[in-house]
Parts: sequence; C-alpha cells; structure tokens
Amino acid sequence: MWLLGRYLRLGSPRICSGVCSLVPPSCSPHSTAAPRAQGPLTFSDGGVFKLKSNWEVARGLLIFRVCSFPSLVRHSEKVGGHSGKVGGQGMEGSYPQIFHSLPSLVRHSEKMMAVSRRLLGRRLFEWGMKGSVYGQFVAGETLPEIRECVERLRQLGIRPMLAVPIEEDLGQAKSGERWYQQNETVMLDCVDLSAAGGDRPMMQLKITALMSADLCKLLSVHLSHPTHRPQLCPTRLVSIMEGEESAFPFLSEAENTHLRNSLRRLSRIAKHATANRVRVLVDAEYTYMNPALSLVTMAMMAQCNQSEPWIWNTYQCYLKDSFSLLSLDLGRAESLGLCFGVKLVRGAYMDKERKLAQQKGYPDPIQQDWEATNQSYQRSLDKMLDLIGQNGQRYNLIVASHNEESVLHAVARMAELGIERGSGSVSFGQLLGMCDHVSLTLGQAGFLVYKSLPYGSVNSVLPYLIRRAQENQSVLQGIRKERDLLRWELKRRLFRQR
Repeated sequence: MWLLGRYLRLGSPRICSGVCSLVPPSCSPHSTAAPRAQGPLTFSDGGVFKLKSNWEVARGLLIFRVCSFPSLVRHSEKVGGHSGKVGGQGMEGSYPQIFHSLPSLVRHSEKMMAVSRRLLGRRLFEWGMKGSVYGQFVAGETLPEIRECVERLRQLGIRPMLAVPIEEDLGQAKSGERWYQQNETVMLDCVDLSAAGGDRPMMQLKITALMSADLCKLLSVHLSHPTHRPQLCPTRLVSIMEGEESAFPFLSEAENTHLRNSLRRLSRIAKHATANRVRVLVDAEYTYMNPALSLVTMAMMAQCNQSEPWIWNTYQCYLKDSFSLLSLDLGRAESLGLCFGVKLVRGAYMDKERKLAQQKGYPDPIQQDWEATNQSYQRSLDKMLDLIGQNGQRYNLIVASHNEESVLHAVARMAELGIERGSGSVSFGQLLGMCDHVSLTLGQAGFLVYKSLPYGSVNSVLPYLIRRAQENQSVLQGIRKERDLLRWELKRRLFRQR
C-alpha cells in the first residue's frame, strides 16, 4: 500500500481532465458498455477503466510500475532459470511487452522463475503468479477460470481469441507422433471452447504444435528449389489431407509419414472449426519455416474457404518482404477461388532473426527501423481495407496492433470506404492485460475487438511469456500512457472523485 500510495501522488498533468468521464450503461446483450456516438476516437479517456474491478485496476498499475523499478533490474541477476521451451506469437510483438523496458530483467527472467520456484515451493509460487503476472496476462488454467475470463471480457464489449501457447523450434522435434497427437486434442478442445465464447469466435493456431519445426524448415528449403516447388502446391497437400497416400521423392519415408499425419491433423482441426463456425488464425513464426507454414495454411484455406474466410494467415510487417508475401498469397487465393482472411501484426522474432542473419551471412530480413515497419504495416493495411471495401464477404482482416496511430488510421479508412464498424469484415486485436484503454475504447465505439487469451497451467504458460520477452526487447509505446490512465482511475476511486 505504501508503494501504491506513493505512486498515486505522482500526478501526471499530461492526462486530460476528461479522464473520469462516465461510461454509459449497457444496452447490448453481450456487453455492459453501450456503443458511443460515432465520432473521433480518443485513447486518453481513463473513464473506460470504470468497467474494470478495483483489483484489476490496482494489479495492472502495480505490475506496470514494478516492472520499471531500476533496483529490480540491477538485482535481477541475483535471483536465478527456467528451462521452458514453449512460446508463440501474440497479437503484435512479444508477449507480454511490458518487459521491453527491462533488458536485464528480460535476459535473466528464466533464472528468476526457477529460483523463485525453489524458494517458495510449487504451490506458493503458482499462487503468487496467479495473483500477479499470470493473472494479468493469462486467461486461466481450468475451464471455469477460462469461461469466467471470457464472460468478463464480453461484459466489457470485448471478444475472446483463445490461444494455446504451444510451439516447437528447430532441434526440439519429438520422437514419434504422440506429442503432436496430444496437441491435436488440445486444439480441438480449443475449437469447442471458442465456439461457446460468443458471436464470430476466433482462435489462434501454431502449426509447429502439430508438425515438426525441422520438417517445416526442410519444406521451406525445398520450396526454393525450382524442380521441387511445383510439387509442393496447395492442391497436392489437400489430396494428402483427404487421404491420398502420396509421397514426395525428396523426403525420406519417415518425413513423408510425418507430413501425412501432420496434414491430416491440421485438416481435422480446420474442418472441426469450420463446422463450428470458428475462424482459425494461423500464426506466423520464424522466416526459415514461414514458406512451409504459408503453404500448409493455403491448403487449409483450399479445404475450408470456399464461401467464407474460416482459415486466416498472419503477416509480419517487420519483415522487408511482408507486402510482397501478402500480395503473392492474395493472388494464389484468387486463382483458387478462395476467400481470404488476414491477421496483420508487426512481429515478434526480431532479435533472433537478426542474429541468425548475421551468423549465417544472409541479408537482414527485418525492416531498417521502426518507421519503415510502420510504413510497411500501413501499406498492407490499406491494401486489405481496399479489398474489403470492394467485397467484405470474401476478405476479412484483424488489425492486431497496440499502435494507436495504426488503429486510428484503420478507423479513418473504414469510414472513408464505408466499412461498417460491426460488420465483422474488419476487427481489432490486442493482448490480454495490455493496451486495455485502446481495446475498451474501440469496443465501446461499436468496433469488433478481440483479446488474445493464452491459457494453460502456470508451468506451461510462463515460459511462453518469458520467451516472448526475450525474443523482442524493443520499446513498447503506450505503456506509460496506460499506466497514467490506470493511476488516475484508481485515484478517482480511492478519493471518490467524479
């Protein structure tokens, strides 16, 4: 409480006097927040946090504040490591991005977790995590916990996008099919849980949870081979998904067997999702496997996207070739007569991509600076919005961004093109526990807004959060603003200000 009281006294003159404006009551069956009159959006109104509980406001404020303590950074090496090997890309950049301002803490976060676990014991450690970082950024572990999180978001006018944080990187391939089969069951359960989460449900999918990352890299290499590339086409993969016992001569017998099993796993998930009207957003991963991931995603689209875009692909705008990749896939989808859905992100693997390029001696695939990434994002955003303006039934987009300028640009272009806010052809997405002032403002303005909800046990999810922080330590923009808004809202509640 001393910390909280001290921080609340540090008032911020930058926050406008309208921060405590009242939020209208609900008139929606799914939300306690009625859509506001259409007009210019502002993300400087702390009044949106009136819909959050006192504990949620205080916890968010304390977590954001504690993670900026210099003393915590200086002494982070004194606390000890976690050997987790899971991870995944969230909505935009790493997850959670609050760690970006803490390079030392990020580098040693695995050691901190391991030592904390040993000192506190498993139960006390998990209790502490669930009351703090885990509770801020993760939907829960049990079905009742996840459902409660989903329901509370719906009351705030926000939709869930469930994500199972499982992936595989090179050298982590499992022997046999058991691990991948278990993950298929988990993903099918995620479809069912998503279907029960409300209208226009979405979920995220990591292909490397169902297919070896080593095989994905190998397929990506063969896709660059002039004689092998024609054989690796979406229609051929669809035939294998449908049961054809086909084999590629440039793969071994074991690789062909694993490919067939993996494609059929993905096919079953895609068909189950389509039958339950759940949109599946396939995550992009590392550049050395993305060509294979895009190929497999296009095959899933060929199975399911004949009349609506049920299967979506992700495009990382921090890559120099992101716009050309998007244009190429748009052309492929058009030639196959498919509907097309896009999740547009900036990206989460920048540090590793640059290190690999330096080690292997190939050109850096990452945009030269933040502004170049912004321009890349806007270019792809405009292309998709133009297509949606012409045919919003065949093209869908989620603006998966915490960047206020990108969000406002999308909102303005939607108005210019006559794209209705609640039509479903364009939606917005942020990470659970992050950028709530943007999510809540959009939701109350009548836009479709989703929160990416990772779920699972403390042990399985925390390594995912750590790896996201380690892979991208770029500066998070907007955290100070959100922190100031939370502080003003908590002050209003404590001192009963209006």
